[in-house]
Amino acid sequence: MTVFVDIGALDDIPRQGARVIRTAQGCVAVFRTMDDRVFALDDRCPHKGGPLSEGIVHGDRVTCPLHNWVFDMNSGAAQGADEGAVRTWPVRVEQGRVLISAELVSRSNAA
Repeated sequence: MTVFVDIGALDDIPRQGARVIRTAQGCVAVFRTMDDRVFALDDRCPHKGGPLSEGIVHGDRVTCPLHNWVFDMNSGAAQGADEGAVRTWPVRVEQGRVLISAELVSRSNAA
């Protein structure tokens, strides 16, 4: 059973935007869609290391700001002709709070 920890309020993440948390596993981008779904992915594009947290969120996809690679935030898989994937992390919302897998978080410092 996955244990989750509170990393902040859903309202602290802009719709179609992201916030970054620093974890024991590196930086993780926590995204919020227009319809308030949340996703957590490593904040590093596998292509050239671009910060996905600075990318464009559209539906359940995010586009890397450096070279326009598009990733499915459900699976982390690159879309279209691009190949590769970004690691995803368990995340959910309960009572307006964003919770992420405790195995990921050493401390929840929002950046």
